[in-house]
Amino acid sequence: MSRPDLAALESALRTVKHPDGAGDIVSAGMVSGLQIAEGAVVFALEVDPRRGPELETLRQAAEAAVRRVPGVRSVQAVLTAERPRTEATSDPHGMSKNPMLDLPIRKIIAVASGKGGVGKSTVAFNLAVALAQQGLAVGLLDADIYGPSVPRLTGLTGQRPQQDDHEQLVPLEAYGLKLMSIGFLVENEAPMIWRGPMVQTALYQMLRDVAWGTKENPLDILVVDMPPGTGDAQLTLAQKVPLAGAVIVSTPQDLALIDARKAVEMFRKVAVPVLGIIENMSTYLCPSCGHESHIFGHGGARTEAARMAVPFLGEIPLHADIRALSDAGSPVVTEGGMQAHLYLEIARQLATGLYLQQAV
Repeated sequence: MSRPDLAALESALRTVKHPDGAGDIVSAGMVSGLQIAEGAVVFALEVDPRRGPELETLRQAAEAAVRRVPGVRSVQAVLTAERPRTEATSDPHGMSKNPMLDLPIRKIIAVASGKGGVGKSTVAFNLAVALAQQGLAVGLLDADIYGPSVPRLTGLTGQRPQQDDHEQLVPLEAYGLKLMSIGFLVENEAPMIWRGPMVQTALYQMLRDVAWGTKENPLDILVVDMPPGTGDAQLTLAQKVPLAGAVIVSTPQDLALIDARKAVEMFRKVAVPVLGIIENMSTYLCPSCGHESHIFGHGGARTEAARMAVPFLGEIPLHADIRALSDAGSPVVTEGGMQAHLYLEIARQLATGLYLQQAV
């Protein structure tokens, strides 16, 4: 099979007319962020949000044009609407045109943190696997567009999703999970130099345009690994899907807890239940002698959970096995032992809170 290059993709996109009929979308500067990785193509279309319903038709036409290029296996076009900076608006990113999503998923939970570096993605992955081990149909969506971790955590770096007959992306699968990440659609080392509107729409489309399940056979739980902070991605998720709740991950130290408080308050302000706080890297366990050290302090997240009247879900230690297995693309929860037990207990608490606990 021939390997399409950027020139061939741009040539195909030049066949798509500008909405005003004046030239094509490439010449008009509407196409940005064009990337291809092993037949998987992703790009953004920058448009005026005032164009209304015709914009989705334009996106579909652009995807269809690229799909006709030999060697293209899947296409993901992100439609991003941004008003001129001089124009005042209460919807600067044009997201109001996107309706609330009705997905074949029973429960959607966000795993979030106020800041980066607290091990949130590792926690989200292992919790998702632990939920699947309880007999639930579980998916994991990597919502971090700038720094996707799921391809490495799952050992699927370099794998690309296919598209089904309905032009939806078919999620990859590993460890009993259905998986999707922008990292499956771009080269491993390629930076995503996208503005906020592109990130919002990319997340929206990874929810809408992925075959997570069917009405007859829905997912039980979709775990969303959120980017750090309280920005566009968090608001998009809260506003466009019925979130069942959020789990906040923090280390015990005061600097992390300050931002964890912000994450809790952000979800409360958008009426998303906070299912609980997890203290990650709670203690350091020496792999040789088992000695326990409190490198980042200890108990801070438990105290903060009590102060904010949210459940405390548990403590996960800082352990060499968790680091090594994560780098190797394997969840520690499948290895047995104390670390696996801790994740399974937290997963049982979440399942109980979501009225989805099954006999194990």
